[in-house]
Amino acid sequence: MAGGRLSRGVAVLQGERVALRPYTPEDVDLVETAMRSDDARVWNPLSPPPRHELARRADAGGHLSEGRIDLIVEAEGRAVGEIDARQPRFCLPPGVYELGITLFAPADRGRGYGREAIALLNRRLFEQEGGARVELTTDVDNGAMRAVAERLGFRLEGVLRSFMPTMNGRRDYAMYAMTREDWETWTFPS
Repeated sequence: MAGGRLSRGVAVLQGERVALRPYTPEDVDLVETAMRSDDARVWNPLSPPPRHELARRADAGGHLSEGRIDLIVEAEGRAVGEIDARQPRFCLPPGVYELGITLFAPADRGRGYGREAIALLNRRLFEQEGGARVELTTDVDNGAMRAVAERLGFRLEGVLRSFMPTMNGRRDYAMYAMTREDWETWTFPS
């Protein structure tokens, strides 16, 4: 993985195939449309963020703001998704982050973009943001995301039963985490 260039005062995290960059005002419409799609309802039954929240993400310029770092995932010269690290006040101890990632189109999944994006943001969290622990959760039936987490060195810590609301009830989520000690001994898989 390579370094990055500056965008709005924040270094763009540049990998081999993806770049993570701050939201721009132009991204608000793109993200809003993607999160309202029929496909999005399958993997995220919760309502998409309100427009003012997406605008706040653009205003934050990739910096930690209101307990979040929000970035756009670019591949092949276009925005293919978004990734965030959350550190909600009073919910997580200092140094603990929770990751979330969305690749908008099914055609962009399974191509390694998400894996590389998570690795890039993880590096920023441990090297620049004082990360002590990074968590991610996913539907227990999401084998692809679970494989990504394990390939990147996250460890399964348990199952959050009846965790995520759905249209038909609730579903179980797998909880993965990586500690600073894990990070310091981890190497990016080829």
